[in-house]
Amino acid sequence: MSHDNNIEALRAEIIKANPSLDTPDNTQKWWLLGTSNCHLCEVAEQLLSRFQAVQPIEYLHVDIADFDEALMMEFATTIPVILTPSKRVNYPFSVMDLQRLLAP
Repeated sequence: MSHDNNIEALRAEIIKANPSLDTPDNTQKWWLLGTSNCHLCEVAEQLLSRFQAVQPIEYLHVDIADFDEALMMEFATTIPVILTPSKRVNYPFSVMDLQRLLAP
């Protein structure tokens, strides 16, 4: 499920591309990487909303269109992607996959 060994470096690269994410509050949130007019991103957002009803997670929608081209291309074929502070999961994911993201 976790595809990247260095999620921290990936999140740092995303913050560099989108400096508004660089707040103490945002660093602990899950990030839903997607873009507008992405049907699967909308499905993922609905899944996350339902998951929030049973788990106290906070997430932030991050639009990959704000990234530089290289970083945007890295995610263009895998969105939606969820990045927690330590894990990554590409779509498709289920509520059970989200639950596993909470495990240490």
